[in-house]
Amino acid sequence: MTEKNIKDGANYSPEGRVETVVEQGQFFFSVAFLDHGHIYAQTNGLVQAGATLKYVYDTDAKRLSDFCDKFPQVEVATSFEQILQDNQTQLVASAAVPNLRANIGIQVMEAGKDYFTDKSPFTTIEQLQQVKDIAAKTKQKYAVYYAERLHNEAAWQAGELIAAGAIGRVLQVITLAPHRLSKNTRPDWFFNKEAYGGILTDIGSHQVEQFLTYSGATSANINFARASNMNNPDKEGLEDFGEVSMTGDNGASFYARVDWFTPDGQATWGDGRIFILGTEGSIECRKYNDVARQAPASKLFLTNSNTEQEIDCSGKSGFPFFGRLILDVINRTENAMTQAHTFKAAELSMQAQNLANKVG
Repeated sequence: MTEKNIKDGANYSPEGRVETVVEQGQFFFSVAFLDHGHIYAQTNGLVQAGATLKYVYDTDAKRLSDFCDKFPQVEVATSFEQILQDNQTQLVASAAVPNLRANIGIQVMEAGKDYFTDKSPFTTIEQLQQVKDIAAKTKQKYAVYYAERLHNEAAWQAGELIAAGAIGRVLQVITLAPHRLSKNTRPDWFFNKEAYGGILTDIGSHQVEQFLTYSGATSANINFARASNMNNPDKEGLEDFGEVSMTGDNGASFYARVDWFTPDGQATWGDGRIFILGTEGSIECRKYNDVARQAPASKLFLTNSNTEQEIDCSGKSGFPFFGRLILDVINRTENAMTQAHTFKAAELSMQAQNLANKVG
């Protein structure tokens, strides 16, 4: 992990182990619209799992050049339509401006390909419904890069332990998700609420996805939600703080805080934490660093009737999501993440945002 990657969350791209599930030339994907740096992590995960990167398309010459430097095997497409019409491309990965992601996905699915977008996958409930309709019609996949669980070993291992019964039935999930603002490096759309959808729609979608995964809830009621600009009056469109509370349909409790207040003195771009309470134990994840001890770090602390232990997750579980996604595309299965789960995480985060908009 480079110094830039651990300091700047927009370009965070983990380098951990990914199981190869296909050989070169067996599975092709292309990349389009490079507005957010997460596209590097999305691409790297797929390449590490054995996928063959074919085309890249973007309207910005500098972004294209930088991407080709990182992935020199890629061929530059002359248009997005070239990717849509390419018979070899099975999956299109994208990290466009958030409010454009749904329409791009619709074009991809109508072209008979599966879509893998950065989070947040939508900025409005109307976009979600449009995509649901197209997904049902075309039977194509609309996959989402919920990186805070899918590309973090402590967060992934927490899910494995919960599934194995290590802490019993989950009663509550708390996620804390501070991010470094890096205001001077952000594009204009980052400060346009219509473009990014609000902080609960954006960063909040990660948190809701983790709650649904760990708790086993399939839906939730929103108890309260708040989003505001607390310390950046020069950027009126920015929400730099948000919080939400939900109760899952299985009774599990959820609270999340999301913000853009990671201090410059911190070694990593964010001190993401998860606290999970179960009937028979608890888990804490220190996802990106262990303050004043280690950075980067991916640690898990497990306590139950049998043990009390600190687990270093770095290099242990790897990142299975990418290989599973490839196999899901090939086999038309849902082992990486179900479509219902993908949509519900986004839906609840947007419902929370809408409530916060009314309150605020």
